[in-house]
Amino acid sequence: MGLSIGIIGLPNVGKSSTFNALTKAQNAQSANYPFCTIEPNRAVVNVPDKRLLELAEIVNPERVLHSVVEFVDIAGLVKGASKGEGLGNQFLANIKECDAILHIVRCFEDSDITHVEGRIDPIGDIEIIELELLLADMQSLNKRIEKLSRQAKADKNAKEALECSEALLKHLENSQPVRTFGHKDTEAFLALERELRFLSNKEVIYGANVDEASIASGNAYFKKVQEYARKQGCEVIMLCAKLEEEMVGMDEDERNEFLASMGCEESGLTQIIRTGFAKLGLLSYFTAGVKEVRAWTIHKGDSAPKAAGVIHKDFEKGFIRAETISYDDFIKYGGEAKAKEAGAVRIEGRDYIVQDGDVMHFRFNV
Repeated sequence: MGLSIGIIGLPNVGKSSTFNALTKAQNAQSANYPFCTIEPNRAVVNVPDKRLLELAEIVNPERVLHSVVEFVDIAGLVKGASKGEGLGNQFLANIKECDAILHIVRCFEDSDITHVEGRIDPIGDIEIIELELLLADMQSLNKRIEKLSRQAKADKNAKEALECSEALLKHLENSQPVRTFGHKDTEAFLALERELRFLSNKEVIYGANVDEASIASGNAYFKKVQEYARKQGCEVIMLCAKLEEEMVGMDEDERNEFLASMGCEESGLTQIIRTGFAKLGLLSYFTAGVKEVRAWTIHKGDSAPKAAGVIHKDFEKGFIRAETISYDDFIKYGGEAKAKEAGAVRIEGRDYIVQDGDVMHFRFNV
């Protein structure tokens, strides 16, 4: 679906190390100096989903295909980025193209790794980045207001857009991000968002990058980020980018043993991938045949025809019905044939809203 999560943060907080571990390959340059990443690196990452393996055990397909999310490693922002400092305009444009943000925050001390601000202060770091996003949005909005002010004299729609823009600008001037604006369901705002793609309107996940000693229970820096995220209504996930890189190349058993030795049940990056998928408002439905067991990505609330269109546009255009089995029933009865015998196969029409985990087979005619 072309959906992506941008990895952002100040220089030297662990962004590229996190990206390397996410992609299971050392293909994002890491170095102890600002701006070592200039062009954004991109990688498509599988969404961990044990249900696919359970389906595959029953169906025994030739291949298994996961839902995916694209992660984009964006170079470190610095104070003044909204004014072009540190190649800021280029970096802000890269963020604009992403659908959500993973904000990596330094929650560790290490004298060998310099901090661009000369101190360890995770909340201060967050505020620097978020202020730059706010300022960039204000610049875009001010330009739009200038244009709307001229148009509003003769255009009723432009007048409504101007009123919305001015209200949003006041909201931003009070240091509040676009995502907390109270009139986001209006057509005037939606039109503005489509045009300007506000940076501070994107869903945010905070990735608290801690040291090895803190990975099991966190530290004081992590707790500060946790409290800040709670107040913002955002998710925070603790990880140790250094350990995540060490796990690159391990097989599943080795990785699980390593995590257990560190007092962890699950990799921080596994949590980030899954949380990112949910933050984008996505879910998976499945197709299960001898050729492949596959997860297909759709938005929550999508109808059966729209879900069919993800496979092929002809499926949506000529949609007749969707033969549907819940994941639980597919597992319970051991496959499609026995689910049919048990009456667990449902025939769903055009108005059916697809549920996470549905196993579907579409009938269509073009």
